[in-house]
Amino acid sequence: MSLYDIPVETASGEITSLGAFDDKLLLIVNVASRCGLTPQYGDLQQLQEKYRDRGFQVVGFPCNQFNGQEPGTNEEIQEFCVATYGVDFPVFGKIEVNGENRHPVYDVLTETQDAAGEAGDVAWNFEKYLVAPGGDIVARVRPQESPATDEFVALVEANLPVAAAA
Repeated sequence: MSLYDIPVETASGEITSLGAFDDKLLLIVNVASRCGLTPQYGDLQQLQEKYRDRGFQVVGFPCNQFNGQEPGTNEEIQEFCVATYGVDFPVFGKIEVNGENRHPVYDVLTETQDAAGEAGDVAWNFEKYLVAPGGDIVARVRPQESPATDEFVALVEANLPVAAAA
């Protein structure tokens, strides 16, 4: 089964998939509202705004597995994201990213190695996976690396499916 075919739940409880994004450079991030890394929401939103017209899409999956840093309901999470960071990218329903109840999307993602050659469990909130159009996972970036770094932005730019307008 392709990453794009796996059922995911929207924040409002509807079942959908990532299929609508199969032609985009997709950045999948496990997110949390009460984490020291939560300001990355703002960086993610800036990337979304800057590159959306070039085929880029951020999606967030809230997860409460790391020190209970995402305790809210799906509705509360949505309200926080919009009110605090102006998020307009999809933030899906809360899931688990590790353990026996790991969401199937993360079964696929966690097989990917990071720059140090390590795969396996998600380390913390805001671990980032960059998925090329068609489904190849091109990068796994650990939580501490901000999506605002020059290195991360260069990685995004190198994989965008649509060239910059002249």
